[in-house]
Amino acid sequence: MTEATALTRLQELDLELLRHASKLAAMPQRRRLKTIELAKRKVASELLGIVGQRKDAELEIADTEERLAHYHEKTAEVQATAEAGERTHRELRDFEQQLTSLAKHIEKAEFALGPLRERLERLERAERNARRTEGSLDDELASTQESLDRDSADVRARIVELSRERERLAGQVSAEHLAAYEAARKRFKGLAVERLNGNVPSVCRVKLQPSQFHDLAHGDEITECPYCHRMLITSEEAEQ
Repeated sequence: MTEATALTRLQELDLELLRHASKLAAMPQRRRLKTIELAKRKVASELLGIVGQRKDAELEIADTEERLAHYHEKTAEVQATAEAGERTHRELRDFEQQLTSLAKHIEKAEFALGPLRERLERLERAERNARRTEGSLDDELASTQESLDRDSADVRARIVELSRERERLAGQVSAEHLAAYEAARKRFKGLAVERLNGNVPSVCRVKLQPSQFHDLAHGDEITECPYCHRMLITSEEAEQ
């Protein structure tokens, strides 16, 4: 196989690889996977906030219950002290004031516990819902990935096959021509090589002047198009 033929086939392989890559990228499962990932990040962020609020609510309830227990304990102590032995009227009045103050603290703490526990229940419910949503998204992610792997198996196998053939062909092209091909492939979005059909290049389709055609026909079989500057193959072998 000549370099000209190898370059022509190399371009065919690269164009086919591009088509297969585009087919993979356009698979609906890929779009769905991105949507699921975005939803998972959103749920994870929301869950992080809910868990933080739930822990704060638990701490606040624990602190309130601790204060309430302290007030009850202190009430029992004051009552026991007031009932132990004879007390003056002034002492009894002081005990009564202490008990009244403690009762207000107890009432305030008990009143605060109701809304706190309701808030905790709401947060726990929200956390359970978020975790269920997270689990559902994980399941959907796995099933969508499995579907993508199954539906893209043939395409990926073909890409591997084409890539191996491309590697073999590239080894048959000189470093100079391969570098020129790679540069042109990037510049012209895959259409790096054209063939001379009569006196017309196959891609740009600009008819050569007689003098240009004469020079190209008697020059190297791999040259450059004077109009579009793609790699131009002039030999008959490359056209077959």
